[in-house]
Amino acid sequence: MSKSPLRKDKTCLNCNHVVEKRFCPNCGQENTDTRKTFHHLFIHFFEDLTHYENAFWKTIKNLFLKPASLTKEYLSGKRLSYLAPVRLYIFISFVTFFLIAVFPNDKDDLIKMDQNHSVRVTDKNGKTRDSIIDQRKIKISELLAADEEAQKKQHLTNAQQNEGFLNFGYKNITELDSLQKYGPAEDKLNDFEYSIVKKTLIVKEKNTKAEMWEKFAEAAWHNIPKALFIYMPLFAFVLWLFHGKKRWYYFDHGIFTLHYFSFLLLSVLFIFFFRKIMNCFAENSFINTITYIGVGAANIWMFYYFFPAHHRFYGETRMISFLKSIVMFLINVILMSILLLLFILYTFINIH
Repeated sequence: MSKSPLRKDKTCLNCNHVVEKRFCPNCGQENTDTRKTFHHLFIHFFEDLTHYENAFWKTIKNLFLKPASLTKEYLSGKRLSYLAPVRLYIFISFVTFFLIAVFPNDKDDLIKMDQNHSVRVTDKNGKTRDSIIDQRKIKISELLAADEEAQKKQHLTNAQQNEGFLNFGYKNITELDSLQKYGPAEDKLNDFEYSIVKKTLIVKEKNTKAEMWEKFAEAAWHNIPKALFIYMPLFAFVLWLFHGKKRWYYFDHGIFTLHYFSFLLLSVLFIFFFRKIMNCFAENSFINTITYIGVGAANIWMFYYFFPAHHRFYGETRMISFLKSIVMFLINVILMSILLLLFILYTFINIH
C-alpha cells in the first residue's frame, strides 16, 4: 500500500466523489497528493511492478519452478496474488533487453590501458603483448601506415582461408565489380544479388571463418528476446490449432504463451548473468566445468519445461499431450529458426 500522506480535501480528484478513507469508493483512486518527488516516482515504479505485497517474487517462483501453475491460477480468477501476464512479460523483457545492452561483451575489450601507460593488445590469435607508446619517438602517421599494411595482409589471409566458404564464384570485390561493369549481360547480377555478394566478400576479407561463425552465434543469442516478442502471437495460434475450440479460447492460449515466453526470457537472463559472474573468475578447468554444468542445466530445463507445462495446463493424457507437444515443438523450432535466420541475415548485412 502507498505510504503517501492523504489529502486534506476529501473530494476525489478523479470523479469528485466524497472520499472517507484512503481510496475512493466510486472509482477506486487513492486520495493522495498528486505532486511527487523523483524519489517517490522511482520507488512507486518498482512498487507497482512488484504489486506491493511481494506478488512479484511469488510470481517468479511459480513461473520458474511450477510449469503452468501460474496460468491455471490466473484463469481460475486468482489474479491479485500474482503479477498480470502482460505486466510480467513487459517487465522481464525490459530487464533482459536493458541488461544485455548495458553489459558489454567481454571479447570486445581487446585493448586495455595499464598503470605504465602501456597498451595491452590482443591479436587475432588471442595472444597479448604490451606495447609502450612513446609519442616523442613514434609518429602517429607511422602507426597508422603500419596498421593499414597489417590490415591488408590480414584481409588477404582471411580471403585465402575463406575461399571455399560462402563461395559465389568471385575471388574478391575487384573481380565482382569488373564483371558487373564489363561482363556479358547474362553474367551480371541484379541489384539485390550484387549487394548480398559484395557484402559477403567484404565480411570474408575482414573476418576468419571462426570469427564469422562466432558472430552468427552471438547475433542469434542477442536476438532471441526480439524474436520471442515477434513470435508470440504465432505460438499462441499453433496452440489454438491443436486444441478444442469449444473448450479453449485464443485468450487462454495467449495467457499460456505470455507465461511460457516470460519463463524463456527469464532463463535467457539467468544464463546471461551466470556467464557474466563466471567470467569474473580466473579461467581454469574447474570454473569451465561449473560454467558448462550451469548453462547446460538451464538449457535442459528450458527445453523440458514446455512438456509438463502443456500437460498440466490442458489436462490431456500424458501420451496425447506428449505427442502433441513433440509435433508443436518441431513446428515452433522450424518457424523460430526461420525468424532467427532473418535476424542473423540482417546482422550479417550490417557486420563490419
